[in-house]
Amino acid sequence: MDRITPDSSVLLVVDAQERLAAAMPEEPLARLVRNTRLLLQAAALLDVPVLATEQYPKGLGPTVAPLLELLARGGVTPIDKLCFDASSEPRISRAIRSIAPRSIILVGMEAHVCVFQTARELVRRGHDVHVVSDAVTSRAEEHRVGGLRLAEHAGAVITVAESVVFDWVERAGTETFRAVSKLVR
Repeated sequence: MDRITPDSSVLLVVDAQERLAAAMPEEPLARLVRNTRLLLQAAALLDVPVLATEQYPKGLGPTVAPLLELLARGGVTPIDKLCFDASSEPRISRAIRSIAPRSIILVGMEAHVCVFQTARELVRRGHDVHVVSDAVTSRAEEHRVGGLRLAEHAGAVITVAESVVFDWVERAGTETFRAVSKLVR
């Protein structure tokens, strides 16, 4: 497994939307928001490209406010979609092709549907996919765990947010390390 580098990765936030969030257990949702914020802030510091999707926003609402705010600061507008696999949405597929990342960092909802199907397809397309287990959730814990197992079986790496950001940073003693360390505290 290669190191995840800022210049060869993209962060993809899948369907972290208000009406989906309302159906999620409170603590797993809070963990998803906290760790996705960490990843978004670190991505901004390290110039890691970010993409985001919203599944049928007319019915499921916009991305949750704390994440939408950070996405907007980075100039990212979520792309609406109807297919469960985010990479099957042509605008996402084109954006990924244009960025040409080796690694795709995947977070969002729901682990056993859109996150899993996106991970499976991105692996099939030849990307190193890293599903961030503490930044994905589902309505039921067994669905989250099942989705993570399916993604891993499909070839994705299951990781955690801090592993990703410190892989991006690579070494201590730098300004970037100090800035990211503050985000983790």
